[in-house]
Amino acid sequence: MRQLIIARKDLKMSTGKLTAQVAHAAMAFITRPMREGAGVVVTDDTVEITCRFDRETYEEWICGIFTKTVCEARNRNQLMKAVALAEELGLVENEDFFLIRDACLTELEPEEMDEDGTGRTLTCIGFRPLPDEVAHAISRKFQLYR
Repeated sequence: MRQLIIARKDLKMSTGKLTAQVAHAAMAFITRPMREGAGVVVTDDTVEITCRFDRETYEEWICGIFTKTVCEARNRNQLMKAVALAEELGLVENEDFFLIRDACLTELEPEEMDEDGTGRTLTCIGFRPLPDEVAHAISRKFQLYR
């Protein structure tokens, strides 16, 4: 299993910004259930969270070595082709893959506005850990990030 992340090259993000966006993409699949309140018990001093994963993800990825592949997309359009490929494979947004949009508070300029009127820029797509053959079916259309 591996987690695939595809980041936009055209934004010319600094190393720190790129690293932060890739980290957001890597964490999205594991934090989604937390954000949605699944299995959350709040007390005065703590928040207890119960997460469920399929056995393969738990045994091969969480208890494994967190294999990741980071590829580059030339631009927004090419990144959206990754979305189309994912959907053709039956993957679902916000379950199997996550679009990461920067809030544009530092070095990026907004490309779109969210529902709250905050400017955002699509920086990357992060996938949940996938079987290698599924990840490769998507990543073969992209080169490794360099």
